[in-house]
Amino acid sequence: MTIRRLKPKNDFIFQRLFGEPESKSSLIALLNAILGLKASSRIADLTVIENKQLDKQLIDDKTGRLDVRAETVEGVQIDIEIQLTNQRNMARRTLFYASKLYVSSIKAGGRYEDLKRTVTINILDFKLFEFERFHSSFRFYEDQEPKYLLTDAMELHFIEYPKFAVASKDLNDPLHRWLLFLDEKLPEAQLKELMRMDPEIRKTEEKLEWLSSDQETLRLYEAREHALIELNSLLAEGRAEGREEGKAEGKAEGKAEVALNMLREGISRDMIRKVTGISDEELNRLIQMES
Repeated sequence: MTIRRLKPKNDFIFQRLFGEPESKSSLIALLNAILGLKASSRIADLTVIENKQLDKQLIDDKTGRLDVRAETVEGVQIDIEIQLTNQRNMARRTLFYASKLYVSSIKAGGRYEDLKRTVTINILDFKLFEFERFHSSFRFYEDQEPKYLLTDAMELHFIEYPKFAVASKDLNDPLHRWLLFLDEKLPEAQLKELMRMDPEIRKTEEKLEWLSSDQETLRLYEAREHALIELNSLLAEGRAEGREEGKAEGKAEGKAEVALNMLREGISRDMIRKVTGISDEELNRLIQMES
């Protein structure tokens, strides 16, 4: 029987693949690829900060945040979050969590020098920025002196999957290899090629295969998928309602503008009400505005 390959971008599965101590080498390889670290600057070791609260309640939480956290031997904090749904708050959301993580790195009474450098990485299944580049990073540069970095204390990364999907792929680029691996629609032949080229991808795929055959993992995976579908439905309904409200507001504003123009032309109140359908109260308000 063929085992279904679970979606690596499902945040629960992503955390199982990269957010457990035994997955440390996979996480190191992924981070080195995303951060573009080479030679002596590469991450050689880190501590995975395991989330031990992957219970049913958290899995079912439509707005719950399942992230992967780690700290390098140099004391750099790194947080990775998968976001499949555009909730229209990504920039502020990542600033909030990055700031929270940064501040939490110092104990009460500690020194500012003890604050740990913080890097957040957001892997998005939607477009966020207008430019075509799929991987963007942000730091604190001076507006008029773009080469002057105030501090490297915080660094924010965004990877937009829809842009990567249409970009030219280079299998010699480790970031391209990992992003292809995370694609649940990846053809089997290409997956085998990635596994042949990259031992860490092979190791991670083997863990994914094991997860795909584990009944408890499957149960939590389906629960998480259901929660994300519900979230998408709620967001879609909210946006549809917003559009309808906007149309209603637009119609009301249009009627008011027509009524104002008729008032200025000296047309009678009865005729204005008949043409626009505007209420007496609203008409009186417009008259007061004009007086």
